[in-house]
Amino acid sequence: MRVVGIAALGTEAPAGLADKARRFVGLLAERCGTGLVVAVGGYWGLMRIVVDEALGRGLGVLIFPPLEREDESFPEGAIVVRTGMGFRGRSVALVRTADVLVAVGGEAGTIMEIVTAYLEGKPVFVLGGTGLSSDKMRVYEPYVDSRRLAELRFYENVEELADKVCSVVSSKHKESF
Repeated sequence: MRVVGIAALGTEAPAGLADKARRFVGLLAERCGTGLVVAVGGYWGLMRIVVDEALGRGLGVLIFPPLEREDESFPEGAIVVRTGMGFRGRSVALVRTADVLVAVGGEAGTIMEIVTAYLEGKPVFVLGGTGLSSDKMRVYEPYVDSRRLAELRFYENVEELADKVCSVVSSKHKESF
């Protein structure tokens, strides 16, 4: 199983960004092959769009809701991982489960997930030009600090982003067997 963690805005996304997120997930489904799972931190805002698109495309979906929202309704077909942790703790569980993290636009929670992925040595891919706070992470490309724990890469084009993510998760999957 290959897991792509997706960090995304927890509130309503601008229409253009929602379209890019849908396109990105569709490209993952088309280009990454079978056995791909998308992991997100909830089922609201831009994360809902990612989940609905992934399920509609036949991808596996893991949802790591925070304790405060574990009792909400989740879509049929998604696996809900109730960690018993709050917003920040569940983000760590999401990131540690993923092979890579893709930030498709967000605010402080998305930034925290980017930094957590870096600290965990997970490759980080960021969709730039979203107009959201996660765009500011570009100042840290390609490494957040001198330890060089994982690369942080920005892409403006969802096609290039999907191709790179598929390439990395495919090579990681082969290395694990």
